[in-house]
Amino acid sequence: MIEKQVHFYSEGFKLMGTLYYPSDISRKQPRPAIIPNSGYQGFNEFYPKMFAKKMTEAGYICLGFDYRGFADSEGEHGKIVIDQQVEDVHNAITFLQFQEEVDHERIGLIGWGMGAANVILTTEKNENVSAVAAVNGFYNGERWLKSIHPYKEWIQILESVKADRIRRVVQGESQLADPFIHYPLDPDTKDYVEKELTSVYGFGRQTTLQLTESIIDLDVEKIVQEIAPTPLFIGHGEGNLLHPYEEALSLYKVADSPKTLYTINGKHNDFMYSDHPEFERLCNHLCEFFGDAFEGSRSPIRKENL
Repeated sequence: MIEKQVHFYSEGFKLMGTLYYPSDISRKQPRPAIIPNSGYQGFNEFYPKMFAKKMTEAGYICLGFDYRGFADSEGEHGKIVIDQQVEDVHNAITFLQFQEEVDHERIGLIGWGMGAANVILTTEKNENVSAVAAVNGFYNGERWLKSIHPYKEWIQILESVKADRIRRVVQGESQLADPFIHYPLDPDTKDYVEKELTSVYGFGRQTTLQLTESIIDLDVEKIVQEIAPTPLFIGHGEGNLLHPYEEALSLYKVADSPKTLYTINGKHNDFMYSDHPEFERLCNHLCEFFGDAFEGSRSPIRKENL
């Protein structure tokens, strides 16, 4: 895999990223490209790079980047708003279209964790996405938060969100808090995070409570039908305790696209190691999915164009 450090701008913010090329890349024959997107508290240096290593082996060009406010990308550190991250993905696609090695009619997205919702939201508005894969995500934020919090805690969360909105109006800023105050990790995920992610540059910074409101407002299931006929891959760990498997089933049920539901023999990220057999199987299925999607559809016609 060949790496090239790059940057592009998203709504005025300079975002840092990496173009990952297959070792046999040639400008004479443009390649299909994939943007692997990180999840909550994720960075290009970890999951996007991990996916890119496997996808470039299959011949794809990949672009990984840090969302605004993360690592060395510009933006307010700690501020996470889903709509703003979706804007970053949109602009990453535009950046890819300026790369002469890229086949502009074959661009796909992978979203991990919270990024799974981001890539579907991007696809609904961006006709340049030819295929999209959502892995271990949640797709209705209010439902998900209710599923992992006791009722009393849920009421407290609503109260804190209301108070933070008042704070933003009166003081001009959202309150910073522990990044997992409303996004609690199950024991297995917490153990993985402490072993593998805490050493990643920039990981674990405080985040604003505005994130919680952004999550509550999230409802991917309202718009997923609008991405048809763009092919959709939904991968999910059958033992995922952080984002329950029911999230994948619910999204799959309402999607109208040619769709694939792939069950991962794992939890949330216990298999997320580049040499783990289950991660390799997931990537093999992703390569097969994108290969079929790119081969069978160029510039698909969306419902709104019919």
